[in-house]
Amino acid sequence: MQFGPQSLRGTQAGAAVPGQIEYRLARNSIVKEFKRGRLSRLDVCDAHPELLRAARNIGAPAEEDCPICETPTMVHVSYAFGPHLPAHGHTFVNATELGRLTRRAGQVACYVVEVCPDCMWNHLVRAYTAGRRRA
Repeated sequence: MQFGPQSLRGTQAGAAVPGQIEYRLARNSIVKEFKRGRLSRLDVCDAHPELLRAARNIGAPAEEDCPICETPTMVHVSYAFGPHLPAHGHTFVNATELGRLTRRAGQVACYVVEVCPDCMWNHLVRAYTAGRRRA
């Protein structure tokens, strides 16, 4: 089975954008298990060093505090993956940059990850496609 931009088609119930998948229920479940003591901080605060670097340098401030350490330092890091992008993907900061990227790369799969640089919490927030397919 392959996973690519075409895998995200369709409309998810309650999603703001057709084809957008929200991971809020999974996030809430993990946070609840942590607060009940069934998961340790080591289980949930395991961000990769490259994700932490991206969070510190280009992360966009999140509206919520970190659900684990409760500090207001949480950020969103956005990645795009596609056939005309590097294998490790491409980070982008805003819709303008995403627009430039899709003009150059065509349709891409986008992922938004919330990251707390303080405690290393990270969780996938949403996934969606952007851009048009190339002919």
